[in-house]
Amino acid sequence: MSAKVLVAGVGMIPFAKPGAGPAYNEMGAEAARRALADAGIAYDQVQQAYAGYVYADSTAGQRALYPLGMTGIPIVNVNNNCSTGSTALYLARQAVQSGATDCALVLGFEQMKPGALGAIFHDRPSPFEEFDRAADELVDAQDVPLALRYFGGAGLAHMQKYGTKIDAFAKVRAKASRHAARNPLAIFRKEVSYEDVLRDQVIWPGVMTRLMACPPTCGAAAAILVSEDFAKKHGLRTDVKIAAQEMTTDFPSTFESHDMMRVVGYDMAKEAARRVYAKAGVSADDLDVVELHDCFAHNELITYEALGLCPEGGAQDFIDAGDNTYGGKVVTNPSGGLLSKGHPLGATGLAQCYELTRQLRGTAEATQVDGAKLALQHNLGLGGACVVTLYERN
Repeated sequence: MSAKVLVAGVGMIPFAKPGAGPAYNEMGAEAARRALADAGIAYDQVQQAYAGYVYADSTAGQRALYPLGMTGIPIVNVNNNCSTGSTALYLARQAVQSGATDCALVLGFEQMKPGALGAIFHDRPSPFEEFDRAADELVDAQDVPLALRYFGGAGLAHMQKYGTKIDAFAKVRAKASRHAARNPLAIFRKEVSYEDVLRDQVIWPGVMTRLMACPPTCGAAAAILVSEDFAKKHGLRTDVKIAAQEMTTDFPSTFESHDMMRVVGYDMAKEAARRVYAKAGVSADDLDVVELHDCFAHNELITYEALGLCPEGGAQDFIDAGDNTYGGKVVTNPSGGLLSKGHPLGATGLAQCYELTRQLRGTAEATQVDGAKLALQHNLGLGGACVVTLYERN
């Protein structure tokens, strides 16, 4: 990438349980206001907006943004499953980098219901038909809800291939709780030990307990992306830039490999990360902090390997050595991640951006990673799409 794309402002509201907070439009408007205030600009300076959500009607982005002003700008509504927020970020980054706009607002929000995720439309083909068939073929756990079967099945595949123990997933969840305890915007701030995680309600014997899955969550987050010229003209901060960004969708290996790790996006993540490192001229060893898509503890573990944070098959040792937390090799999910911070689908990618921007500014307060200069974001949506973004202190 040539022209610099800067993150001039970020905003986020505390995540909450379904029914415990305001409606999506109020959450979205407030997150956007916070991002504008952080950037130090008014809404009428925004030239384009991208609004991401999964569970809302068409043009919900306009409903959330119109209270800030009806300026006639393009507002693009984005839905790409759990990678929705970072997909909106990807589109905005492209627009700024190409010169199509100098200032874009990116907003993600979600108003979720309790319980497991499910289809909304039952009178048409599901985008998950092939994924369901793969799970039915590869996983013998028909009583387990489908999303849990996907990611639990991926964890089980890792256990069978590399001898990984269920303790590793429990340690990932316990680490998430320790990090979230420092984050006032996280939904679950109570620390739990890995023994607590193992003793929790069993969902899949030998594979998963309830605490290893992220909860349905409501919330919103936003970012302001600007060109370098716009930042200089308006006196905005220029300390965080997007150094590289890639988006991938599924490859033939997703189904042809007959491997649940690949069904849930391992190859998408690996290739997106490879391209990002190549573009930026860095490696995983150069990273200081990572926010990755830990919708299940199992996905965090396999993503360590997909992103190159450790060798393939080395995740258990990586976790046992404490290399995924403060004082280790690279701090992963200092925010508490999806497991403890929460996962409002459309907001997650922007919440990751919020955390990493503050890390690189040195303003993350209790979650701060000392001396953070290079930060990686990984946001995954089944069906599928994966966005990997590298941020750098400018």
